[in-house]
Amino acid sequence: MVADTRDNQRGAASAKPRAKKPNAQWKIDGTEPMNHNEEFKLEDSGLNVRQRIEEQYAHEGFDAITDDDLHGRFRWWGLYTQRRPGIDGGRTAKLDTRELEDRYFMMRIRLDGGQLSLEQLRTVAGISEEFARGTADVSDRQNIQLHWIEVENVPEIWRRLESVGLSTTEACGDVSRVILGSPLAGVAADEILDPTPVIDGIKSRFIGDPELANLPRKFKTAISGHPSQDVVHEINDISLVGVQHPEHGVGFDLWVGGGLSTNAMLAKRLGAFVTPEQAPEVWHGVIRIFRDYGYRRLRNRARLKFLMADWGPEKFRQVLEDEYLGYSLADGPEPIAPEHSGDHVGVHPQKDGKYYVGLNPMVGRVNGATLNALADLMEQHGSARLRTTPYQKLVVLDIPEESVASFVEKADELGLTAAPSVFQRDTMACTGIEFCKLAIVETKDTATRVVGELEERLADVRDQLPEQLSLYVNGCPNSCARIQTADIGLKGQIIPDGEGGQTSGFQVHLGGGLANYRNDAAGELGRTVRGLKVASDDVAEYVEKLIRRYIASREEGETFARWAKNADEEELV
Repeated sequence: MVADTRDNQRGAASAKPRAKKPNAQWKIDGTEPMNHNEEFKLEDSGLNVRQRIEEQYAHEGFDAITDDDLHGRFRWWGLYTQRRPGIDGGRTAKLDTRELEDRYFMMRIRLDGGQLSLEQLRTVAGISEEFARGTADVSDRQNIQLHWIEVENVPEIWRRLESVGLSTTEACGDVSRVILGSPLAGVAADEILDPTPVIDGIKSRFIGDPELANLPRKFKTAISGHPSQDVVHEINDISLVGVQHPEHGVGFDLWVGGGLSTNAMLAKRLGAFVTPEQAPEVWHGVIRIFRDYGYRRLRNRARLKFLMADWGPEKFRQVLEDEYLGYSLADGPEPIAPEHSGDHVGVHPQKDGKYYVGLNPMVGRVNGATLNALADLMEQHGSARLRTTPYQKLVVLDIPEESVASFVEKADELGLTAAPSVFQRDTMACTGIEFCKLAIVETKDTATRVVGELEERLADVRDQLPEQLSLYVNGCPNSCARIQTADIGLKGQIIPDGEGGQTSGFQVHLGGGLANYRNDAAGELGRTVRGLKVASDDVAEYVEKLIRRYIASREEGETFARWAKNADEEELV
């Protein structure tokens, strides 16, 4: 009887739900670190490493850099060690970071709103040619990324950047990253409002603020007042999207909690209207919620999207208003569905009578020589302003009408076309195995090759292709190239080669899209087809087959994304 009682007690005890482990939320669990990443951030701010770089590491060299600085705090100043050449993708997950890395750095130049003056463009081009072996990639975060940077040269690079108003401050790390902004801010004839003052206000007040320099993970911002909603607002931690309120005039619709990577989630509308005057304070409130309530125990759950998933938009808005703002925000309207693309490729009129020209560098790859030549071309044709875009494009502003044709012709000679093919226009690729320690496959050259092959393979149906069809290529599962949001997204993997070995390949995502005129203004994540993996060498053949099936079976007006979402799996393999 006693034994039975003990068994029952044990059974009852085992049936009790296990106590949840704390998430290391500062406002709930305290600031005691629960992993090494949190330890080194509390021991010394990432912002403080700059002094050691300037006074010690630049003089003593790579071997003098401490581990927590090299693999942690350097990120706060836009620096990551790059991948050592010759390490194949099959070894990415098997080797320690120290075995994967080279003695050179990727440096990310922060371009809030993607804005560059002619002087700034020439400075970046000069740095590229002198210190980065000519490299200069335009990222889908509107930054420019350099490679082959040596620590000995970092102080001089900073000096040159800062002399023209640029920086690498908080370009990486657990901080507020670059602020995406509409490339047409202040120039578009159909702009709802110019977000530049809001972006500038946030940057000047809060970027580099020690109080915001230890977040659970990165914090991404997007702000646009353009009706094309051109800053991929659904996949940022906070987004402010331009709207017209029937009572309060122009302002922003507030979105929070988006992010992709291996656990993709789209941002949620809080239903709140934010005036331009309120916007910096609202941004400050949201980032402090992330700092104070964000999950820190497990790094793979430390993005704001996980807090949003647990709280929901109603609670998030209540906490924002009650604990951080001290006032209620007005309810506001949803953004109106876009009527045209937000990549801004081509020639378009500005509100002042001049023109902007959206140029396509293939998968964002340019170099210092090209940027210098572009600067010369801009100056010759009366332009002194350049914008980068979240689609790896370049937008040149202020071209007089009489100079447009000449500018477009000469830009094309630089490999920067204003009239790209369907596949040139909407293909993006991340850095890939060439430089990235996380990558499994090559991306930039693969994407370029696939584009060329598709233009030949589908030449006979060119007039039946949609105006745009996005093909995004990523070298690993982390989705820097936004694969879940593409018509066709390719996630790098090592796959069986059919002969008992392995080869580089991709898992396929189909039918994704963010708010745009081709996708019914509905952000959706792409679907995966069970077991569908394509070798790198076979990508063009697979995409050709897929597009021909779409052309043959689509209904009138049906987008590729909608067709791919609704198609039977047999049609997609």
